[in-house]
Amino acid sequence: MTRTPYLRPLDFKTGRIELSHGAGGRASAQLVDELFVPAFDNEWLRQGNDQAVCPPPPELLQGGRLVMSTDAHVVSPIFFPGGDLGSLAVHGTINDVAMAGARPLYLAASFIIEAGYPLGELKRLVESMAQASRTAGVPVVTGDTKVVEPGKGDGVFITTTGVGVVPAGLRLDGAQAQPGDAVLLSGSIGEHGVAVLSKRESLAFDTAIESDSAALHGLVQAMLQGLGDAAGARLRLLRDPTRGGLATTLNEVARQSRCGIELDEAAIPVLPQVAAACELLGLDPLYVANEGKLVAVCAPEAAEPLLAAMRAHPLGQRAARIGTVLATPADQVQMRTRLGGRRMVDWLTGEQLPRIC
Repeated sequence: MTRTPYLRPLDFKTGRIELSHGAGGRASAQLVDELFVPAFDNEWLRQGNDQAVCPPPPELLQGGRLVMSTDAHVVSPIFFPGGDLGSLAVHGTINDVAMAGARPLYLAASFIIEAGYPLGELKRLVESMAQASRTAGVPVVTGDTKVVEPGKGDGVFITTTGVGVVPAGLRLDGAQAQPGDAVLLSGSIGEHGVAVLSKRESLAFDTAIESDSAALHGLVQAMLQGLGDAAGARLRLLRDPTRGGLATTLNEVARQSRCGIELDEAAIPVLPQVAAACELLGLDPLYVANEGKLVAVCAPEAAEPLLAAMRAHPLGQRAARIGTVLATPADQVQMRTRLGGRRMVDWLTGEQLPRIC
């Protein structure tokens, strides 16, 4: 029988995180051995080193380029309808990598945990994160854990870094939008922000509202396949409208591309329960965070084949053409309202929903 170096196993029913779990000694090793390694188990993590040594992907050897992104996740509450901090940390970083048209390869994860946090909740969080990673096919290959004093961490913060590879000949960039281009949206907006807020404020609605948190790299690959060899020439850029929502994302694109964007309010999909909740709470769905939607800007002749590819994928069934890129006014986003008027859609001012992702 293999001798264990630990006096007793971790108590995931009543145990809590202690400062010693982040001190780098025996308690730290036990937390890694009994929680993180079994949850995230893969050949690279199993090496047990301070880094992961991974093989180069074929695309890189064929002229492709590496893509890297990092994101800190501080959502409150940690568990919300449709997801939690763990799955969100996986989806958020995968999506940032995927918006370059890249195939996500590996994730690294860093946990900052407050002393006193229940071990059982941490286990639930880590297992959810591991399941999201396995479902997406993007392993967590290395990581780190730190523990801070009570009152200094608000539970758990997770930072994830993702690495991917984009094939040769494909360049998606926020500065590439051109006058006449079509603006597409993969589905309805606002679910994530409203779901988190409803849990935070203990709000109950007649119809359940769940976060749209999802990994979008499969949808992106379906879109690229739908355009075939024309993808590099016809698809200008992809963005995921997270903090600041759709409105802020499109303002970023307008500024980068030095162009204007005109939206059609009637074409932007919003679930009735989300629209009702936003009206009740005094929120504009255009500024509410999403975690499972993307914006695409493409050449006008590519709009219909791209929409067809998106609607054929489970995460793009409500895809719609919502606007057009204009030459002027540069750096501005405008919207044709349902009543036939026109209004400016400016950047988010302040913070509608803090600690949302």
